[in-house]
Amino acid sequence: MKKKHMFLESSWDWRFQVKGIDVTTLGPAVVVVMGLLVLCLASGGTPPSRSHDTARGWTRPPGHGRAHSSSGHDLTPLTRNRIETLAKGLTPEEREILLGEGTERPFCGVLLDNAEKGTYTCRLCGLPLFNSDAKFKSGTGWPSFFQPIDPLHLQYERDASHGTIRTEIQCARCRCHLGHAFEDGPPPTGLRYCLNSAALRFYGEDAELPPESRPVPSETAYLAGGCFWGVEDRFQQVPGVIDACSGYMGGTTGNPTYDQVCSGNTGHAETVRVVYDPKRTSYRKLLERFFEFHDPTQFERQGPDVGTQYRSAIFAADEDQLNQAKRHIEELQRAERFSGRSIVTRVEPAGRFYEAEEYHQDYHAKHGGSCPLPND
Repeated sequence: MKKKHMFLESSWDWRFQVKGIDVTTLGPAVVVVMGLLVLCLASGGTPPSRSHDTARGWTRPPGHGRAHSSSGHDLTPLTRNRIETLAKGLTPEEREILLGEGTERPFCGVLLDNAEKGTYTCRLCGLPLFNSDAKFKSGTGWPSFFQPIDPLHLQYERDASHGTIRTEIQCARCRCHLGHAFEDGPPPTGLRYCLNSAALRFYGEDAELPPESRPVPSETAYLAGGCFWGVEDRFQQVPGVIDACSGYMGGTTGNPTYDQVCSGNTGHAETVRVVYDPKRTSYRKLLERFFEFHDPTQFERQGPDVGTQYRSAIFAADEDQLNQAKRHIEELQRAERFSGRSIVTRVEPAGRFYEAEEYHQDYHAKHGGSCPLPND
């Protein structure tokens, strides 16, 4: 019997659960047999192993739980009423696949042989899922892709239906069924996302995407408050922030490296580029958080980190940000918190922002750490 859409409200720990089965209640022998069964699957590919889950991205990457993806799309879960309203526009086949978790017949999907350039979105809610550049011919009978547009646009769930264990793909926003994922795809990922045509909607590269498929309008702030690892981590936790990226700003050397910046000769400050949704937060609120995240009275240092690259600075993207930053510092300087101490934060127009090396991005998330937000 096919399962109906359950409107999942939270992620679950798939280390110990699969659909319809709680493996913690099974004996060791049964678990071993299940494992052997998985290895012998002949249903279109090999599902990922547990070690694969963490190493190659079957679990959600840093940023899970945020209201926006790094590409700027709204990931706020749809309500039951909104899903039911959208479902009224589905055909019976689309409803059976998206909400009933069905599968269309192989080699029958209308998008299987589509070779046009463009974007594939969720049929129900419109969230962009795959680009045509990631599509390839797998020979399995279903549209196949080797990577999504944004890892946060997909959810994964263990599927134990039909006597096998597979990795189900769901839309991260509406949690509708899309297909399954396997690790027998082509380079560079080695992954195969096997999709139902009926779960997708295609827009050619010259077509205008509907509002629900576009990134939300955003604004950007550039803030330097010591080591960018912690500043980035904290801003990623702030509601309304779409993305936080570590980098370098305020110097004279083009495309500086971390070692060059650490020498103190380039003039750059370790800076975090904060992209935010102005409908959910404001530049003023980001400034308030910024001054909670670091000590603006320390000159060219933060705690044990000493050097001009660790200075406190605000790089204003426009005149309005420049004026807001100056006014906010004047207000803080009069506050009791800074009585007898001078705020040394520099405020200057933003120049070019250089993204830091990849190993600096999401540093705490990659290494299992986190900087908790100060209490309000």
